[in-house]
Amino acid sequence: MMRIPVVDKDHKPLMPTTPARARKWIASGKALKRWSDCGQFYVQLTVEPSGRDTQSIVVGVDPGKLYSGIGVQSAKFTLYTAHLVLPFQKVRDRMDNRRMMRQARRGRRINRKVSFSKRAHRQARFSNRRSGKLAPSIKANRQLEIRVVSELCRIYPITQIRFEYVKADVDLTSGRKRACSGKGFSAVMVGQKWAIQQLEQLAPVVTIFGYQTSITRKYLGLEKNKVDKSKAEYETHAVDGVALAASYFVEYRKYHRQDTDGGDWFGGVGITKAPFFVVRRPPCSRRQLHLMVPAKGSVRRKYGGSTTRHGVRKGDLVKSPKGLGYVSGDTEKQVSVSAASWKRLGQISVSRVQLLRRSNGLVVA
Repeated sequence: MMRIPVVDKDHKPLMPTTPARARKWIASGKALKRWSDCGQFYVQLTVEPSGRDTQSIVVGVDPGKLYSGIGVQSAKFTLYTAHLVLPFQKVRDRMDNRRMMRQARRGRRINRKVSFSKRAHRQARFSNRRSGKLAPSIKANRQLEIRVVSELCRIYPITQIRFEYVKADVDLTSGRKRACSGKGFSAVMVGQKWAIQQLEQLAPVVTIFGYQTSITRKYLGLEKNKVDKSKAEYETHAVDGVALAASYFVEYRKYHRQDTDGGDWFGGVGITKAPFFVVRRPPCSRRQLHLMVPAKGSVRRKYGGSTTRHGVRKGDLVKSPKGLGYVSGDTEKQVSVSAASWKRLGQISVSRVQLLRRSNGLVVA
């Protein structure tokens, strides 16, 4: 049976309750309906709770390059699962475009017919030869995971965060990741160490290796889709998040008895059905000076930004005749509304669009 998160009047998280009890509280005025930024429905009490004792609730984070999995687990129930669509490739492409546009501007600005000492070169403002630099694409990935976990910590009394740790560096000859030998440099490890430092501000963090996640998942009887990991379904990545969180309650231990050496599983956990969400960032282009390619007459129009001409911003949740959607653009008299997959539902007249919620930086399906 599903469980509904509960917070008190001061928004301090309490133990989740049953849907039936939550409905009774709402009907009697003892609680109010609320939705978190990560899509989870919860209730906020308007009266003093009958008790504040909490049990162990754990968040499992399975970080990836293009997709990540999140799971929230208690001893008896699976409370929340999510499939995160990471902005890695989008950020990388935009950084490449930004570098190309900057080089083009500098090429137009510098007069190469004069001697080097008289050219309009900008002086270096800082040293970019720093070790341990965090790549923007990897930082964006980890920031999305941290954002979702922080929202979960606001509605669940989180005891611990379990983070799958990757130990790898880069083969300098082939450019491929390999087992860490200490001779190469891995931006992945830099990113996950930074993410762990940020997560430790929310709750204690324990790192789990991938093989430990695998054996826990197999013991719990959870199936993983390894054929197409791009599918936004529970079996691709969220299942690993649940296995990570469940490893807090079950553990494989070796034992030694008289004339016998072996190992067995200890503890118990209940894996149940839970809400499943697909979370991503709204793919809005940031404000730029102009388009990369000029139009007729060598005129470049402005490009990007989150504002529109009609009082709504890109990423705002709106109600339209085409259904619920997110603002993705505008014309002179219309607003573009897109689904959570960012596929456009249609261009709708401004008068027929109703604002439901301002953009919170997340798109949840």
